[in-house]
Amino acid sequence: MDEQIKAMQAEIEAAAASITDSKEMYLLRKQYLDNKTGKISALMKNMRDLPPEERPAFGKVVNVLKGWALDFFSEQDARLKAIELAQKNAAEQIDVTMPASKHLCGALHPQTLIANELIDIFAGMGFTIFEGPEIENDYYNFTALNTPQDHPARDMQDTFYVSEEFLLRTQTSAGQIRVMENAQPPIKILSPGKVFRSDDDATHSPMFSQMEGLVVDKGITLCDLQGMLDVFAQNIFGENVKTRLRPSYFPFTEPSVEVDVSCFACGGKGCRLTGWIEVLGAGMVNRHVLENCGVDPDVYTGFAFGMGIERIAMLKYGIPNIKMLFESDVRVLEQFRG
Repeated sequence: MDEQIKAMQAEIEAAAASITDSKEMYLLRKQYLDNKTGKISALMKNMRDLPPEERPAFGKVVNVLKGWALDFFSEQDARLKAIELAQKNAAEQIDVTMPASKHLCGALHPQTLIANELIDIFAGMGFTIFEGPEIENDYYNFTALNTPQDHPARDMQDTFYVSEEFLLRTQTSAGQIRVMENAQPPIKILSPGKVFRSDDDATHSPMFSQMEGLVVDKGITLCDLQGMLDVFAQNIFGENVKTRLRPSYFPFTEPSVEVDVSCFACGGKGCRLTGWIEVLGAGMVNRHVLENCGVDPDVYTGFAFGMGIERIAMLKYGIPNIKMLFESDVRVLEQFRG
């Protein structure tokens, strides 16, 4: 019996010597000390085959072996867990003298910066925000805005049609109609959003952002429009900037004007932008547009204006190509980090 006990001890020590993981040591412990399947526990079952007078001595020997095994596995478990803890601490060790990792902060896109700035300027003048749908029907995008049936803007080569009736809006001016149909003057709204036109070059994109403004009330004149545009230009481009109105044509305004600002880049000293720079289109709301919306043009007048947000961003920040605003080139965008 002593030889059997010594053999099992040697077997346990040999098996434990090659184990380097506390989980594996736990599994080895179960092989010998599990109450149901353990090898040491199985020895106790042999007592029923012994004469009664030999059973006490046999049980004592097995208990000694069991006590030794418990102590042995406890020591091994403590040893391995200490090693594993040391390895974990070494792996997670932080050298506080090392330079900190550099984390770059994000920044708002220049188009978003300009849109926010424009909204703040016009909100300060009492404008509220209206956002219309990007998919419009022909009536709101063209007909209600007094656009003739044979106007080039209705052609397939200029407009993205979804069906015969619906299209991707070519202007946020469609929001004017929706507002005037559902609200009585006085009206003072700003309508920003994406618009779509079949046009693509250095200063045009098939998709771009526009901001439309509309004011309707009694006694509104072209002088009110220019006064408001002066405030807009001075807030965006500088307090010394002046505006100029040039005659133009839009189906939904009469009279219609192109709006220029005096050179803000050099203050008249001379640069690539010297002179007057076109920034937006505007005009007095056409009588037919007011009538289409149920507004009496003999009582109320109004003005409307529309600008490309990307164009304002390009002018203010000196961006030469509109595609730079859509390519997400980090070298460009990081220049706008505050």
